[in-house]
Amino acid sequence: MTPTPDAAIRILGIDPGTNITGYGVVAFTGRDPQVLEAGAIRTTAKAELASRICQIYSDLCEVLDEHTPDVVAVEQLYSHYAHPRTAITMGHARGVILLACEQRGIPVRHLSATQIKKSLTGNGQATKQQMQRAVQSVCKLDEPPTPADVADAIAIALCAGRRV
Repeated sequence: MTPTPDAAIRILGIDPGTNITGYGVVAFTGRDPQVLEAGAIRTTAKAELASRICQIYSDLCEVLDEHTPDVVAVEQLYSHYAHPRTAITMGHARGVILLACEQRGIPVRHLSATQIKKSLTGNGQATKQQMQRAVQSVCKLDEPPTPADVADAIAIALCAGRRV
């Protein structure tokens, strides 16, 4: 997809998590990318997992219906040998994200954390702070996006936008 001068491509970047799911809606018009909305879906950490993923699904559906993105980009699952449960819980969040997109017929792109970091900073091992500053710079924001999950979601959308 190549944007025409008067038509923007909207990409929703999502950084999935069961405590905080960051999201960022970015429009690409051939000029500088424009952040249309960014935020975090927060769940109650002590709530049952089913309740938390239901909250993620419900809130994400609202974002999808309001912004009608052309593409959704989601960080791929990764698993560190010392923390395999992280990938499992992240998989629950990704599952409801994929379900909500499929129900609306929105294509989904899957990007690795390393691809995203390298795309924005040139360093596949960039820190959270480096990513926040890179997003601030690329999007010409007054301040770095917070929390880091929101900056990561915007970065995911930016990386996907460079690939469409």
